[in-house]
Amino acid sequence: MTTATSPKPTESELEILQILWDKGSCTVREVHEVLEKNKDSGYTTTLKLMQIMHEKGLVARDTSSKTHIYRPLVNQEKTQQHLVNKMIDNVFNGSAARLVMQALGNHTASKEEIDSIKKYLDELSNQ
Repeated sequence: MTTATSPKPTESELEILQILWDKGSCTVREVHEVLEKNKDSGYTTTLKLMQIMHEKGLVARDTSSKTHIYRPLVNQEKTQQHLVNKMIDNVFNGSAARLVMQALGNHTASKEEIDSIKKYLDELSNQ
């Protein structure tokens, strides 16, 4: 399933997808324990969100055992690419440069990240 045909995840759903992309397959409890580290969220809220995500086709649910196991159905890179493209179009009037300058102006990048960005820009210039 691609993000082009699937529903777009909400902010809360993206938080859950990040966990699933990182860990692979998880129970609701495992996802909830990670979410709870960063925000006050009830277990039933996490359960309901994951049930909705299953209905939307964002995650698969294995019900073969007593504890249901969820795994992502949407590709991380394609989802990120779609969301960045949407942000560039809607927030930065189609300018990728404005997005990059805003991001680098608001967040401190490490030397390694800056070196990686420079290398990427050099590769783009040489194409």
